[in-house]
Amino acid sequence: MSRRRHSDQNDGGQPHKRRRTSEPLVIEDRLESLIFRVGEKSTSSLESNLEGLAGVLEADLPNYKSKILRLLCTVARLLPEKMTVYTTLVGLLNARNYNFGGEFVEAMIRHLKETIKANAYNDAVYLVRFLSDLVNCHVIAAPSMVSLFESFVNVTQEDDVPQVRCDWYVFTVLSSLPWVGKELYEKKDVEVDSFLSQIESYLKQRQKIHVSMLQVWSAEKPHPQEEYLDCLWAQIQKLKKDRWQEKHIVRPYLAFDSILCEALQHNLPPFTPPPHTEDSVYPVPRVIFRMFDYTDAPEGPVMPGSHSVERFIIEDHLHCILNSHWRERKSCAAQLLSFLGKNKIPLNYHIVEVVFGELFQLPVPPHMDVMYTTLLIELCKLQPGSLPQVLAQASEMMYTRLDTMNTTCIDRFINWFSHHLSNFQFRWNWEDWADCLTHDLDKPKPKFVREVLEKCMRLSYHQRILDIVPAAFSVLYPANPSCVFKYGDESSSSLPGYAIAINLTNVIKNKAVNEDIFNILKDVPNPNQDDDDDEGISFNPLKIEVFVQSLLNLASKSFSHSFSAIAKFHEVFKTLSESDEGKLHILSVMYDVWKNHPQMITVLVDKMIRTQIVDCAAVANWIFSPALSHDFTRLYIWETLHSTIRKMNKHVQKIQRELEETKQRLAKQHKRRDDDDDSGREDGPLEEQIERLQEKVESAQSEQKNLFLVIFQRFIMILTEHLVRCETGGINVITPWYKNCVERLQQIFLQHHQIIQQYMVTLENLLFTAELDHHILTVFQQFCALQA
Repeated sequence: MSRRRHSDQNDGGQPHKRRRTSEPLVIEDRLESLIFRVGEKSTSSLESNLEGLAGVLEADLPNYKSKILRLLCTVARLLPEKMTVYTTLVGLLNARNYNFGGEFVEAMIRHLKETIKANAYNDAVYLVRFLSDLVNCHVIAAPSMVSLFESFVNVTQEDDVPQVRCDWYVFTVLSSLPWVGKELYEKKDVEVDSFLSQIESYLKQRQKIHVSMLQVWSAEKPHPQEEYLDCLWAQIQKLKKDRWQEKHIVRPYLAFDSILCEALQHNLPPFTPPPHTEDSVYPVPRVIFRMFDYTDAPEGPVMPGSHSVERFIIEDHLHCILNSHWRERKSCAAQLLSFLGKNKIPLNYHIVEVVFGELFQLPVPPHMDVMYTTLLIELCKLQPGSLPQVLAQASEMMYTRLDTMNTTCIDRFINWFSHHLSNFQFRWNWEDWADCLTHDLDKPKPKFVREVLEKCMRLSYHQRILDIVPAAFSVLYPANPSCVFKYGDESSSSLPGYAIAINLTNVIKNKAVNEDIFNILKDVPNPNQDDDDDEGISFNPLKIEVFVQSLLNLASKSFSHSFSAIAKFHEVFKTLSESDEGKLHILSVMYDVWKNHPQMITVLVDKMIRTQIVDCAAVANWIFSPALSHDFTRLYIWETLHSTIRKMNKHVQKIQRELEETKQRLAKQHKRRDDDDDSGREDGPLEEQIERLQEKVESAQSEQKNLFLVIFQRFIMILTEHLVRCETGGINVITPWYKNCVERLQQIFLQHHQIIQQYMVTLENLLFTAELDHHILTVFQQFCALQA
């Protein structure tokens, strides 16, 4: 590459000109490929690859310095699992070209500030860790790194800032110390001790009421689910006690020590952490997921203890691989299984624990749930001998601990397990779980098995479940997903509305239109009033009953038949649902027809919201209505509610986006007018559009706020009734129903926390007041603590 020549002569030949403009692009692409792929499988050793690449980059610095700087800053952020490879490369470049080393350090500090200002805190952690590892490569002077850490720790002394801000700066320092602690302590032990004691003081006084809301299991045994900073602090304390020696970080720079120690070092430019602003959004606290210890992997290498820094390093590396490769499950699985140092640890146990740790992470997993499912399937294919066994062991452990497992995590366990079984012919030793048949059906174990079988049926068919699950489990079998038509046989002929339902059925079969339906329905007597409104606008439960029952029964063959029927008679639905009672009754009748088919209920509710037959608040009220009390703790009910909330949130975001885009168009129009000095042109249409959209945004936000108020109000009512009933009857408050209900309330807060944050003041003033029972108020206080 160094022999490349760039001629300044212009001979006027077009081919030469074209070659000259495209050659730099080819070189840039090659540089990118070389940098991104260094350290991957190669016939040469990593050391010779690094040496070769350093030579190539040095030769290209005169012409491509800014590109090389940008690429190295990018890999520092995007490929943290290869961090020590890249710090070694930067060290070698610095040894060859001191000025470049200085420019790289300055670029990284600029990059760090921008990343923090952009709220990209996970990326910023890796940038700081990269800078700290450059101390080991003799690029950055140790005292200068200590000064950066001190500026981070000093954030804990700031006034009126949220705890999560201080948490992030403390975490960033502590999580860099496994890489650089030894080097810093040898050179600046007094200063390191000083900022560590400052961190200790901070950790002792920080509040942690959020912890129980984020724990996967509430029980302390066998593996306590520790708060992430407490766990990391214990690991760093142990590392310090071990004289900062660790065994799992691959350090390629040690091979180049004789070259690197000759290099001149740089001081970091002074760094002031960007101040806290209203737009700052810090990572929420986490809990460290623990499922295994050394006793669970009796054969092979020993699993490091939960407070050893090796456990942190291994898990952090696996999280980095997941984060870098999650879009491509095959390469992600292969990368996880080719973990460096895998022979020193029980790798499969670590992988399974880390994958489930992410899947169960609260408030939400880092990636979509299905990614973890497909990744585990891929891992089983690559390691068919051992990984499925570890996964079975993990499933068994989680099943035995269902009593203390968080309800949201149980949902994710159900979805993962059923999906996983569907990829392996539903093979499972169900007899091992026969103990669930001796429990009350509302207890966690039988509920879990029932929900798993329900989900498995969605992924296959009813008879298949009956064939693969022993008959002893029949009490937990999913119902045959058939439609229940109230007026289906002559024994129901005495029911009010029977004759009209039969008439409606015949008319619909004969290609009726909306007008025909209205003509039949106008004769339906209204049980609620003496003389019914001919137009059918007032709420008449019997009208709704006969129409919805008849139509859904006729369209019961498939989802698409039901959708077509709703579309064809949309006008009738809209008329019957003009009142709030009408909306609620349509949902209740639909539930009566399809109570044996939860998936149909979920999709029909979705369709009715989309077609504006019912609104989101009506769905929330229906879910908390007595009609649904029998299914209140079923998983599909909560999937329906969360889907409803997401639809409302998307609706608000869509209108807000339209408003922003229109404002930008108007601003561009103003700029053009100013540039053309054309003061006579009107912007009327755009300004009117903005006004209309602003009204729509306000109306949608009001609807969104109302939806959350309805949901929280209904939770408070239903929980208060339970608490009063228990108090007056002298019964223990903590029942399976109560645990489920409180954790569903937590789930609403957690899954939609970014939206709910906007309405905190209203919620505090109207609903979660000091007079509220502490059982319910605690949930709100835990939620507030997440961003406190």
